[in-house]
Amino acid sequence: MKILALLFLTIFIGNGCSSARAQDIEAAVIEYTANTRGFYQKITVKNQVLTVSKDRDGNDKPTPTKISDTDWKELVNCFKKMELDSLSKLKAPTEKRFYDGAAIANFKITFKDKTYETNSFDHGFPPKEIKKFVNTMLSLAKE
Repeated sequence: MKILALLFLTIFIGNGCSSARAQDIEAAVIEYTANTRGFYQKITVKNQVLTVSKDRDGNDKPTPTKISDTDWKELVNCFKKMELDSLSKLKAPTEKRFYDGAAIANFKITFKDKTYETNSFDHGFPPKEIKKFVNTMLSLAKE
């Protein structure tokens, strides 16, 4: 009987931790910005809603788009694997932005009143540690 109670307790504690971690992304505001002189794009993800702005002055009213449950689960899984404290240490895989070969991109997460931000990297070529998350955001913004 004790073994059965211990087994149920372990399952409930394990499920409680995973659901709390999944809610972590709901408390986060994730921003991806890419820009050059003639191009600007800001993608924001918050509470399963995606907004895209193409006006750097903020004059346009971005339309919020609900993220589908399958895409949201993919973003949650990627978020779980992300090391927030190490975002500022990520190295860009390419340097095309130095000679106007690519737009300059930045990735920022605001979570529990703390901001985690990467160094700039080339738009379309994120560091491998955040590549899946960023590419999912970019594909959702195109839809």
